[in-house]
Amino acid sequence: MRRVRAWAAAHPTGALFARFIAVGVLNTAFGYSCFAVLLYFGLPYAVALLIATVLGVLFNFKSTGMFVFKSRDNSLIFRFVLVYGVVYGINVILLKLLLLIGLNSYQAGALCLLPMALLSFVLMRAVAFRGV
Repeated sequence: MRRVRAWAAAHPTGALFARFIAVGVLNTAFGYSCFAVLLYFGLPYAVALLIATVLGVLFNFKSTGMFVFKSRDNSLIFRFVLVYGVVYGINVILLKLLLLIGLNSYQAGALCLLPMALLSFVLMRAVAFRGV
């Protein structure tokens, strides 16, 4: 544990990114769990997805803000949602380009994971939680 703390102190951006990824795993589990529970209770998939997405964004905002950027400022939600929208748009464009060169949707989606995580981290840090 001492080595982890020493590494984190020497590499603050790396430590921040590691927390970002860990919280991302938690956020993904939360969002999918909401979706699955709503489906279990009989909601149509589109309604379940909408509700799970809204709950997921709110949960992600709080967990990313508190555990990654150490912020409890609820007024940052608008910038957070803006970053979500930008990352989504760029992800769709990148997916389309990868599909055009012959990859299937699964391959394209897998290839987008790391670049979109990096982009999301950079934008969350520079826009959504700027100055925090």
